[in-house]
Amino acid sequence: MHVAFCIFKYFPFGGLQRDCLEILRACRERGHEVTLFAMEWVGPRPSGITIEIVPPKGVTNHGRCNLFAKSVLPCIQSGQFDVVIGFNKMPGLDLYYAGDPCYQVRTRQKYRWKGSFYWMTPRFRRYVALEKAVFDPSSRTEIVLLSPQQQASFARQYGTPLDRFHVLPPGICNDRKPISNPEVIRDRVRKELLRPHEEVLLLMVGSQWKTKGFDRAACAVALLPPHLKRTTRLVAVGEACVKRYARMAKGLGIHDQVSFMPPREDVAPYFLGADLLVHPAYTENTGGVILESMLHGLPVLTTDVCGYAEHVRAACAGLVIPSPFRQEHMNRSMLELMQLPERIVLGENARTYTQTMDLYSRPSRVADLIEARAVKNKHALFAT
Repeated sequence: MHVAFCIFKYFPFGGLQRDCLEILRACRERGHEVTLFAMEWVGPRPSGITIEIVPPKGVTNHGRCNLFAKSVLPCIQSGQFDVVIGFNKMPGLDLYYAGDPCYQVRTRQKYRWKGSFYWMTPRFRRYVALEKAVFDPSSRTEIVLLSPQQQASFARQYGTPLDRFHVLPPGICNDRKPISNPEVIRDRVRKELLRPHEEVLLLMVGSQWKTKGFDRAACAVALLPPHLKRTTRLVAVGEACVKRYARMAKGLGIHDQVSFMPPREDVAPYFLGADLLVHPAYTENTGGVILESMLHGLPVLTTDVCGYAEHVRAACAGLVIPSPFRQEHMNRSMLELMQLPERIVLGENARTYTQTMDLYSRPSRVADLIEARAVKNKHALFAT
């Protein structure tokens, strides 16, 4: 079987990109041939696959994405592929791996104060057109969902038939597993990151701090009681360009309390060394970092827009900030968790909860869906 993968951009530290690579490997392990189409690939290239780079054209992001989709469409519809899976919204897909929430719903909520003018912009119209190509009732694309909350949003907006949705169980990448001697690693990390007078290590992990809520976390740290702020350090891991956020921390008067760490594959030591994961995201389809931190026994403070926030509640592993977001609620919640004597119990709750879950079968489940769709395509071809 020959499978085509489509993704706008690949870079090593994005959650969607890691999922794409895991699913690609699962297909290769089953003996399938894989060709991947992308505008850009950053990082090592996996062996055994063909990577076709379609250089981005255009000035704007939406323009480049639109032109990429148009350029790739003749290739994926040429008949040489048994099935096509996309990790971004575009026409011509057999399967769409829904790593993002509904663009039209999210944008109409975010920019409703601008009125109907924004709905006429090229950016909005082009992204909606790409989304409609996947979710319109007339489309044949099947949708692979990462959380059940997505289904209602897409179906309500586009009238997508429910039998085209496939909801996956919660999951994280195969390389995110518990490690041995956690106490030794915790001590080492805390010695590296904390100053002698500091006692609490708050952790943020993500590739886009703008959407992950760095500003919210920084404001909460800035408003801690003076005696607690002095003994607290916020460690932010994952953003490649930090100048903007360093200026933000300086403006809030906490530049001495914040450490910026570059993206890295192995984040487990930080989970072990921290006292609390802070993930006050503005928008987050799932939030794999939430499950990863819980797996390592780290309590979580997050927002209810994250698909995996429900697991924090179910495990009694931290606090979930409700919508609409209010900074004062965030501040109180952080302070409560930092001072909570039972914080160690919350961490144990998190670890115990994740031990009851199958967190690593997602790539195999998607490979099953890819194979099933290939069979459907073959039957449809013979029927015609």
